[in-house]
Amino acid sequence: MTEKKPEPFQFKASDVQVHKRETVFKGFFRMDKLWLTHPRFDGTTMPEFTRELFVRGDATCVLPYDPERDEVVLLEQFRLGAIGRDQSPWLLELVAGMNEKGEDPEDVAHREAEEEAGLSFTRLEKICEYLVSPGGTTELVYLYAGQVSTENAGGLYGLDHEHEDIRAHVFSAEETFAMIHDGRINNAAAIMAIQWLQLNRDRLRRGWGQS
Repeated sequence: MTEKKPEPFQFKASDVQVHKRETVFKGFFRMDKLWLTHPRFDGTTMPEFTRELFVRGDATCVLPYDPERDEVVLLEQFRLGAIGRDQSPWLLELVAGMNEKGEDPEDVAHREAEEEAGLSFTRLEKICEYLVSPGGTTELVYLYAGQVSTENAGGLYGLDHEHEDIRAHVFSAEETFAMIHDGRINNAAAIMAIQWLQLNRDRLRRGWGQS
């Protein structure tokens, strides 16, 4: 008799027992330390262990795309986390911003498009939601594509009081695909959104381009 294949997701959040939690750092970001246990797949219980958790709010990222001109807007800005690698720490990224408490992701998308690129979305299409790095951080990203006109796009943007210094670039869709292929674009949100565009480009040009 064939043994039944185990199904995934047999455990729930309520199966995790957090015995203690304390904030060990609070600055621009927050770091908590947790003491916890949880059941194991073999039916036993994991001995109590500790983990540090990077507590960061959710974010919204949007790929601005003009279906008529077949062009994409990407933002170039400095990113501290890329220092020390064999590349420039100025990255090409999507329009993005942190979600304030109780804020709708689509509201964040519209706000950040104006602040970071001087753009206005005429429609948004949700791509997915994803956990950025669940082994150590709470952050979840709401990922969208947004319809724009790139006719007058580009230039310098950003809020001084947030120490933002942003240059908006306009690229053909084919250029962005090439930059994924050769590694010039190597941040997760941009890769995911641009690869989604590759899969949905013809549909968007037929559908979005008619509005």
